[in-house]
Amino acid sequence: MAGQGSATPVASGRGGAVTAWLTEIDDRRVAWFTLAGGKHRGAIGPVEGDVLERLVSLALDLGIPIVGELATSGADVHQGLPSLHAWGRVAASLSRASGSVPLILAVVGPCVSGPALLLGMADHVVMTENAYAYISGPQAVADFTGMPTTREALGGAAVHRGPSGLASLVVADVAEARYAVADLLSYLPSNYLDDPPLAACDDPLGRPCRAAADAVPPRPMASYDMRVVVADVLDRESFLEVHPASSPNVVTGYGHLGGVPVGVIANQPSAKAGTLDIEASSKAARFVQACDAFGLALVTFVDCPGFQPGRDLEWQGMIRHGAELVHAYAAATVPRLCVIVRKAYGGAYIVMDSRGLGNDLCVAWPASEIAVMGAAGAVAVLHGRRLAELDDEERAHCQSELEADYAERHCTPIVAAERGYVDEVIDPADTRRVLATGLASLRTKRAVPARTARHTNTPL
Repeated sequence: MAGQGSATPVASGRGGAVTAWLTEIDDRRVAWFTLAGGKHRGAIGPVEGDVLERLVSLALDLGIPIVGELATSGADVHQGLPSLHAWGRVAASLSRASGSVPLILAVVGPCVSGPALLLGMADHVVMTENAYAYISGPQAVADFTGMPTTREALGGAAVHRGPSGLASLVVADVAEARYAVADLLSYLPSNYLDDPPLAACDDPLGRPCRAAADAVPPRPMASYDMRVVVADVLDRESFLEVHPASSPNVVTGYGHLGGVPVGVIANQPSAKAGTLDIEASSKAARFVQACDAFGLALVTFVDCPGFQPGRDLEWQGMIRHGAELVHAYAAATVPRLCVIVRKAYGGAYIVMDSRGLGNDLCVAWPASEIAVMGAAGAVAVLHGRRLAELDDEERAHCQSELEADYAERHCTPIVAAERGYVDEVIDPADTRRVLATGLASLRTKRAVPARTARHTNTPL
């Protein structure tokens, strides 16, 4: 945060557990608040609610990001019902700000009870390693379930780094949390009407992507780390991955391409073979929607054999959650660039920003496979009865020939390009140059006029 001389206090005479300023982070104006301390360890009461409402209103009027540091024990029980309405008013004001200005919250201590729901409304949450957040505390859980637990096991940073997916980044302490907030802001505009901030770039746009090309094994089923591909295509050392430990089968993060901020979504073959499941679909959909809200072009790297199969997944709503990603991509109005790196099969291929969903530029690497399903699965469906009538040796030979024929006729990117589903089959080493050229060509893309309906009904 900038020095005290550049900070303008907001409602400083109200007291309570909140302090608020209009200040600067790396020469960017922000609306900053700290909710901590006070008589009841950062509890939200009527005063805190009034100050935070005022700060959010100013941020919207000025078109500047909202940044908060929280260490709060929840609604102030000493002030009763007005405290519940206080954090409810804060939630309503943050809802109005959503998508208009970036909202980044740093949890540097406890954040519990109803006010913890405010974290779920943020564009990004940064947590320190000693922080924790939950709705119902350990005692309530034990009373209801009969199973004792701890604050850390219930809502510690490790929980929100991984299973819950709440934390975009987890850092060591408050100082690092502030650096993390600044890093995130460096990719985002001050408001939805501004362009994302450009960064200096001394990385040639025509640089061959040798590391990316070498990272992908020739065997279709072999694993590799997609982040190597992403980092090599983007400007050097510009990739900031968010939610890295949550749903690792999909990678999300920010980067620069020729100094222009972009949002990256990529399948990760090293986790669950890059398949899409419920958590990965929701994680990617949320990130796509956030990038679209603030005008960041989307760059998607595809290597996905399909949706992860499983009865439990279907029972838990794979259809509905998979549709979240469909809806997010189809509704996005920013420039959308797609690179098919290796496998692109079935519904998962369509979901990962295919031409059918409306991408603006789609390129494929020569060895990629684009089809309804892989050759082995297709042959089993198309020729299963015939193969079953053969003896083992004959079956293996015939199956191998049929799979090779199917792959040659149906799975190559050349077929997809001939039908207009792929714009160009490119040399992997040219990926950076092609994407940078495409992004520059698409820079004037603008959102279509607003719908006449109130809003879409997303498959939340």
